[in-house]
Amino acid sequence: IAREVARKLLEIDAVTLRPKEPFTWASGLRSPIYCDNRIVLSYPGIRNLIKNALVAKSMQFNPFDIVAGVATAGIAHGALLADALDKPFVYVRSKAKAHGRQNMIEGKVIAGQKALVIEDLISTGKSSLAAVRALKGAGIFISGVLAIFSYGFPHAEKNFSKENIPFDVLTNYDNLVSEAISSQYISKTEGRLLSEWNAQPSAWYDKYFSKYNT
Repeated sequence: IAREVARKLLEIDAVTLRPKEPFTWASGLRSPIYCDNRIVLSYPGIRNLIKNALVAKSMQFNPFDIVAGVATAGIAHGALLADALDKPFVYVRSKAKAHGRQNMIEGKVIAGQKALVIEDLISTGKSSLAAVRALKGAGIFISGVLAIFSYGFPHAEKNFSKENIPFDVLTNYDNLVSEAISSQYISKTEGRLLSEWNAQPSAWYDKYFSKYNT
C-alpha cells in the first residue's frame, strides 16, 4: 500500500518533485519536493484509497475513542477517517482563537478519552506534537499520530520519541523516490539527488545543487 499511495500522490501532483528546480519552503529551506495532500480530496477514487488505508493503519493504535485532525490539512482526512470508523471527530488549531470562547480544540472532548491524531504530512513533527500537547492539556490521552506522508527525517523520530508518542504513515520519502524512479517520473540520477537532499536537507542546496546544473 505504501508504494500504491506514493504512486497516486505523484499521479495527481499532490507531491511534486523538481530536483533541478528546487522549491523554497516557508522556512527558507531549498527543497526538491513539495507536498500538498489537500489535492487528494479532489479525486474521489484516490481519496477513498487514502481513507481505507488510514482505516487499516489506525487499527494498530486501538483503542481510541476520538479522531483528532491537525489544522488545517489534517482536518478533512481526519473527518473522513472518523466517519468511516463511526467515531467522534475534533480538530486542533495551531493556536487558540482570539475571540469567542478562544478554543484551540474544536469539537467535544471529555477528559480521559483516548485520541488518534491525524496529520497529512510529517516533516519535523512540530505541528503534530503541538496538537498532541493541546489535547493532553485537555486531559486527553494520545494513542498515537497517523499521517499520510513523512519525509523520514531523523529529527522527527527524535521529537516523537522524546514525547513518547508512537506514529506511523501511509507512505514515506523512500517509497516515493523508489516509485518515482520506477515509473520514470524522474531519472536515477535525479533520484540520487533527492536522496542526498533527504540525508542533508539544510546543506544540500549549497553542496550539491550547483554540480547537477553545470
